Amino acid sequence: MTKQETLNNVEKALEEIRPFLMSDGGNIKLLSIEDTIVKVQLEGACTGCSVNQMTLKNGVEATIKKYAPQIEEVINVA
Repeated sequence: MTKQETLNNVEKALEEIRPFLMSDGGNIKLLSIEDTIVKVQLEGACTGCSVNQMTLKNGVEATIKKYAPQIEEVINVA
């Protein structure tokens, strides 16, 4: 898979999960993709949410891996 295909797939995954984050007053921004690691920034209500790590791993990371299986980890950059 090319870098552009990976980027497109990660963006598709974020579009899928974004409405759920927005319904809670948050959002997510893609910062970069470095090899097999995606760096994102949780925004709005997500920044101070006590379950944001769970959301990141179980929601965001799982959804991204569904679209781009080569991704190994998603990291939130505060």
